[in-house]
Amino acid sequence: MADNVLKVEHVTMQFGGVVAVNDLSMEVNKGEIVALIGPNGAGKTTAFNVITGVYAPTNGRVSFNGVPMIENHPQGKMKKNYLGEDPEGYPAKIVKTPDQITKLGIARTFQNIRLFKSLTVFDNVLIARHMRSKANVFSATFKVNAMEEKENREKTMELLKLVGLESSANEISSSLPYGKQRRLEIARALATQPTLLLLDEPAAGMNPQETDELSEFILQIKNQFDLTVLVIEHHMDLVMQISDRIYVLDFGKLIAQGTPEVIQNDPHVISAYLGVQDDE
Repeated sequence: MADNVLKVEHVTMQFGGVVAVNDLSMEVNKGEIVALIGPNGAGKTTAFNVITGVYAPTNGRVSFNGVPMIENHPQGKMKKNYLGEDPEGYPAKIVKTPDQITKLGIARTFQNIRLFKSLTVFDNVLIARHMRSKANVFSATFKVNAMEEKENREKTMELLKLVGLESSANEISSSLPYGKQRRLEIARALATQPTLLLLDEPAAGMNPQETDELSEFILQIKNQFDLTVLVIEHHMDLVMQISDRIYVLDFGKLIAQGTPEVIQNDPHVISAYLGVQDDE
């Protein structure tokens, strides 16, 4: 049986009177592609923000390869989170900050593309490679930094070639077509050398042909980099093609989980997407 990589236990995220995520528990096992789906406003991106240390949740625990990242906090009040908010009475705390989470081996993309828009395609990926740099005063003295920088630049070009952006390396990232910006964001995430890749609506804005190509690309990088993948997506064709298992949220609550075959025939899922009332 596959080893557990990510474990989310009873996570609740409340903003004032709005419960964005309600008692969510889920697991992602090594080598899987797991999808987190649901209608708009279901709490999917909020769940990603908790997992990656952007939000301290109202309650719950999150661990990665057995390392705690979010734990329940018996003291109550939290310091400000990474969005500058100062929530009262949160009984959970961030154990690992976003940069520490990245170093543990989790990388993510965003629903709204977040590139360094004024930098080149090449520099966007190179900056991410620097996250793993070992440079220090000692290495600078013995000119080891130059060797490491040469390797970083070579690996950056390899990644750009992999995602089909080698010829665009010197272009400003904001000048790329939308689909290529999506690929660049994935390349930048891969540059941090993750073992768990979180993709937040990677097919947003893509046409059917681009979506099919993205499905093949996700499967390709998953195998090539030995990745585990957690993906949020509205394109059901992509979800059904690539997912081993699926979790479904509706109004922050987990309403179904299982294989693609199980999910596409689940009456609660059909109700959530089509607005049909359940008999229960």
